[in-house]
Amino acid sequence: MNEAPHVQPFLTQHEVAELLQVPERTIEDWRLFQTGPRYMKLGRHVRYDIAEVLAWAKEREHA
Repeated sequence: MNEAPHVQPFLTQHEVAELLQVPERTIEDWRLFQTGPRYMKLGRHVRYDIAEVLAWAKEREHA
């Protein structure tokens, strides 16, 4: 039986940087200046909802 690969709903900063193909420092700056995708803090850990990241990126699409 073939199962669909498991996709993590929450991503680390590193994973978001890889997904968007930008440096991790850019993700940090976006978070610092509140210009990037929404994130959550779980204790001291920052996580991003993959759906939020993709929606945020799609909103920046230019024709």
